Amino acid sequence: MIDIKLLQKDFEFCKNSLQKRAVDEKLLAKLQKYSLQLKTKRQTVEDIQATQNRLSSLFGEYKRENKDTQELTVKINKLKKEKIALEYELKTGEENLNNILYEIPNFPDDIVPHGVDENDNIVIEQIGSKPSFDFEPKAHWDIGNITQELDFVRGVKLSKSRFVATTGTIAKLERALMNYFLDFNTDAGFKEWSVPLMANKRALFGTGQLPKFEDDLFKVEGEDLYLIPTAEVSLTNLFNDEIISKDKLPMLLTSCTACFRKEAGSAGLDTRGMIRLHQFNKVEMVAITTQETSDDIFDKMVKNSCDILDSLKLPYQKVQLCCGDLGFSASRTIDLEVWLPGQKRYTEISSISNTKDFQARRAKIRYKDGKKNQLVHTLNGSALPIGRTVVAIMENYQNKDGTINIPQVLQKYL
Repeated sequence: MIDIKLLQKDFEFCKNSLQKRAVDEKLLAKLQKYSLQLKTKRQTVEDIQATQNRLSSLFGEYKRENKDTQELTVKINKLKKEKIALEYELKTGEENLNNILYEIPNFPDDIVPHGVDENDNIVIEQIGSKPSFDFEPKAHWDIGNITQELDFVRGVKLSKSRFVATTGTIAKLERALMNYFLDFNTDAGFKEWSVPLMANKRALFGTGQLPKFEDDLFKVEGEDLYLIPTAEVSLTNLFNDEIISKDKLPMLLTSCTACFRKEAGSAGLDTRGMIRLHQFNKVEMVAITTQETSDDIFDKMVKNSCDILDSLKLPYQKVQLCCGDLGFSASRTIDLEVWLPGQKRYTEISSISNTKDFQARRAKIRYKDGKKNQLVHTLNGSALPIGRTVVAIMENYQNKDGTINIPQVLQKYL
């Protein structure tokens, strides 16, 4: 959530930043108007309270001196009624203001390029050599048909479209990748966690999925629980409403979980194969750190995901997302897009974001800096999704007969 004090103090900065993210100027003006009105009412309540305190003290003096307190009592009672009415207006106004704030995305970092959508993203560099074949490379779903190890028909029978069942080498490869990614991350300093696959509204609000993206979540009927769309929700909210000692920062966390997404807004996008499923496994990184070190931690997380792709010898490109393509909570994002020769295109395999204090303000995660409490900065990124990595290995390491070679670093896990 953006800082309401900053909005009141420097509206022009906030307006210019959020217009880069296509936030309507009229909405921002409305937000400024409400916030200033509340600031005025809050000051009025404080003034009334100060007057009440003074009159109450005077009332005590009158009683001790046996003076008539009738007029003073009328004034005090009138002030009480005014204060109660104003406090109700203040509470209602704060709720209305917060409902608007909850829908407003994070400020983009100064380094983020202007742009409307993914077509305006900037490719920073391409890494690795694309494989060459003496045959026409196949897409992973065609390879899966040959080996009969990707079963979309039975996945649909068990659930619905965009679910898959895997078996044989592919199922073993998935398990190997989970272990390899977790080992890689822990060697890089990330502490492994096993976390619940369901989260409550408070947790999902903390990381920005609620209330704006409720339609993308699977709700547990009759419970204040949702299936998590990413381990970012669970890992970040381990410290919801906590004050952390500064000497414990940065905290680097990793977890492998199933992830569940309705993908309500992505009809027709990557619906064939394993790229965009309703359920998939992913190894996630989360960092909780100080404001001064978050840029360095961001670079460390990008490097870690790059190092994993390098170790698998998968060709990929590093992409700087523009303002129009940033996720709701992100201030800055680097995507890693892996080359898929069977589909002749790059596709996202990792997205690393610095949310700065946006999530921390919602989740009330702070750290003690001397006598003062500061909001932490939170970061997240995949390292890596299991299904999309399987796809990348299948397409880049395929043979003419439909078999696939196994990257050297994974062979000991198989």
